[in-house]
Amino acid sequence: MTTTSTAHTDGAPVPSAVEFPMDRAAGCPFDPPPGLKAEQEQGPLRKARLWDGSTPWLVTRYADQRTLLSDPRVSADITRPGYPAQAPLRGVGFSFILMDDPEHARQRRMVTAPFTIKRVEAMRPAVQKIVDGLIDTMLSGPPRADLVQAFALPVPSLVICELLGVPYADHDFFQENSGTLIRRTADPEVRAAAHGNLIGYLDELMGHKIARPADDLLSGLGTRVGAEELSRREAAEMGVLLLLAGHETTANMIALGTLALLEHPDQLALLRETEDPKVVAGAVEELLRYLNITHTGRRRVALEDIEIAGEVIRAGEGIIVPNDIGNRDPEVFADPDRLDLTRDARRHVAFGFGVHQCVGQPLARLELQVVYSTLYRRIPTLRLDARIEDLPFKHDGSVYGVHELPVAW
Repeated sequence: MTTTSTAHTDGAPVPSAVEFPMDRAAGCPFDPPPGLKAEQEQGPLRKARLWDGSTPWLVTRYADQRTLLSDPRVSADITRPGYPAQAPLRGVGFSFILMDDPEHARQRRMVTAPFTIKRVEAMRPAVQKIVDGLIDTMLSGPPRADLVQAFALPVPSLVICELLGVPYADHDFFQENSGTLIRRTADPEVRAAAHGNLIGYLDELMGHKIARPADDLLSGLGTRVGAEELSRREAAEMGVLLLLAGHETTANMIALGTLALLEHPDQLALLRETEDPKVVAGAVEELLRYLNITHTGRRRVALEDIEIAGEVIRAGEGIIVPNDIGNRDPEVFADPDRLDLTRDARRHVAFGFGVHQCVGQPLARLELQVVYSTLYRRIPTLRLDARIEDLPFKHDGSVYGVHELPVAW
């Protein structure tokens, strides 16, 4: 773990900075980096050094994370000086999750209706049909597959395409470009081109929705454009956000969750053998806590001086909240490094906390409940068809998971 000295802008000494993001330990693909664990044990706040030399605060303890994420003196506005960006921002647009209220709240309200618990629950039969259909296809072919391509990616992609009104036939295009966009190590010009491709695609589709509206979310945004509540560019940015978040996060959670269960057969047996929806729902929450695929931290910047945990975060200083280590805080979750599907893990912060927590979390929960309650019952002999140490993990992305997951049955 590399450290470098730093100081407040007023000259007051602060702890030395640690390089961020940190590397996971070899052979421990489900655990946060050991450096994060060490920081959590040593103290709640520490300076971190990013790719551009900036030194935001790293917040590792659960209580402090929730406090800061719900503090109105903390900004999610990526354009503010001091915001700790994950990569160069050249040519990349922004949507409401990287804005502050009141504009954040105004735009967010335009897309919340389809994600209410009642509306999402009504989608359960359709999601079940998608899951069963993909499993039928897997079982009709050779007894082995890449679970990512055959199942984990298609499930959320089909669901979000239906919800948004995006043609699923274009899924290769948006999956390729979204994969580039969330890769931290991608060349800035390449990332900007991928973003431009997605914006162009959604803008053109928005034009079709405005001309011929249907019963989908993008058509609803088209109505907002017609009423001059949004510009077409803003609507396209929102479409990119929802399309990307709607398939990338859940797809990785399906694959990584399956891998974790295959590596913990006692826990897999609990899930495979139950018919209790409450047990399945609890298992989903524990897997979200244990894995937490959004692994590079929520990013914020202080608007005012904030005293917390014996430190002062100065106005204009960046803040990084790595929720994966917050979900492993022993003060909140007993024996936090153990996967325990019987645990009450509902307090996890995998979806963030405060006004910016994930708007699509009810849909993600539903999809995971259907997947985890169906896949292992229908294919009870499912097994990993490779050595776990040979799997290609997504260490370079803002969303963690596996590029491929060879399975057999």
